[in-house]
Amino acid sequence: MGYVTMRSRAIASGGGDARNLHSLPSYYGANAAMMIAIPSLLVMVLWMLLQPMVIQNTVIKLIPDQMVSEGSSVGLVMSDVRRIADGLDAAVAQGAMSGQEAAGLDAVETDVRSRLADVGVALGSDVQAPILAAAQKYRLLSQSWRAAMVAVVLVMALAGLGFAYRQTDKDFRARNVVEAGVKGLLIIAASLAILTTVGIVFSMLFESINFFRMHPWQDFFLGGSWAPNFRGNSDLSILPLLWGTLYISFIALLVAVPIGLFAASYFREYAGPKVRSAAKPLLESLAGIPTIVYGLFALLTVGPFLVNIFGRGDNGVLGVDWMSGATSVLTAGLVMGIMLIPFVSSLSDDIINAVPQSLRDGSYGLGATHSETVRQVILPAALPGIVGAILLAASRAIGETMIVVLGAGAIARFSGNPFEGMTTITTRIVSQLTGDTDFASAETLVAFALGLTLFVLTLALNVLALYIVRRYREQYE
Repeated sequence: MGYVTMRSRAIASGGGDARNLHSLPSYYGANAAMMIAIPSLLVMVLWMLLQPMVIQNTVIKLIPDQMVSEGSSVGLVMSDVRRIADGLDAAVAQGAMSGQEAAGLDAVETDVRSRLADVGVALGSDVQAPILAAAQKYRLLSQSWRAAMVAVVLVMALAGLGFAYRQTDKDFRARNVVEAGVKGLLIIAASLAILTTVGIVFSMLFESINFFRMHPWQDFFLGGSWAPNFRGNSDLSILPLLWGTLYISFIALLVAVPIGLFAASYFREYAGPKVRSAAKPLLESLAGIPTIVYGLFALLTVGPFLVNIFGRGDNGVLGVDWMSGATSVLTAGLVMGIMLIPFVSSLSDDIINAVPQSLRDGSYGLGATHSETVRQVILPAALPGIVGAILLAASRAIGETMIVVLGAGAIARFSGNPFEGMTTITTRIVSQLTGDTDFASAETLVAFALGLTLFVLTLALNVLALYIVRRYREQYE
């Protein structure tokens, strides 16, 4: 509405002729839309961020300190309060509670329990009256804050409309204002990735500092075993996990890089249009398969297949007994390599296609064959991009979890035997944060130290790749 109104007002201020305006009529409408939407959305976002904290600080005062100090954290208590408040809303919506009960919870607790049970909200026997009162307070405050937010947002929208109305005139430089606003939005969008990365790093850094206050860093970085024990006296060394991560990733890259690079070379330099249009999408479809499906494939198909070849003694294909179970480094590495093939192939295909045609023509002019041109000219010229594709595949392999869980097992150890089960850093992060864990213990906080170390490792690989890319780019420019 603001867009149409201000556009019409601008044309009217120019005597009905858009040629008398400083800017196109659409800019006046866009300026009005920005004045209405941006302040309103900003207020709404800030309101939604502050509202839960204000309500929690108000409601938590109704909970006796003894209930929080007896083992339940503030987060757990507030989780119960929110759950019950949602049940109260559902009961009121379905008419299961009377107006008196909805207003003040004057009814006895058993009656409240029975009415909440009617709408599918079950309360445990340990829920006490202060929790119920806090839930009612939480519900009332949430409703009040939502109503206030709607009112404030509407006021801001009307204020923006009024400001745009005063601005709109044939001499107003609407185009400059709109372009400056769009530029600011683009800067904010570009900054989000950087700010998100900084936020992730700091969130892991602070929790990692708390972990190293509880657990010696010498044991984490220099120890030789991983044996978490939530009762204390845990061995929390990253080295066995790091070895398993790099070992499985290395095997995956051994599978993915040659196949992906050869596939890209064939599709770009040798395959005809019909073959390329049919085979390339089929290969790239491997990237769309969920990793849990790859994990099941590793557990149910690849693992037993490898056991039949490298295990079962005299009953096996090779008559050896190297592999005792379906979960192993080789199982996870092979399946992960299959998953990474489209990453390497698609990126390498685009990179090979970007090699200037003049290099090909010059090679042919010197008498080189097609294969010699691909091997000695095209691939070396595309090497910096290919290195980037390999590093991207390596980062994907290092961060994989489900294939490792189902294909490699969960044992942290140092071993060079690819037929044994191992685990990775990502798998242990999930394990340490799963279940009813105490975030004040070293056994839980170690997940953040593992994540920060993995981030630093990936960053180091990217810096190394950047150095290699720049070096080869200088050589082929």
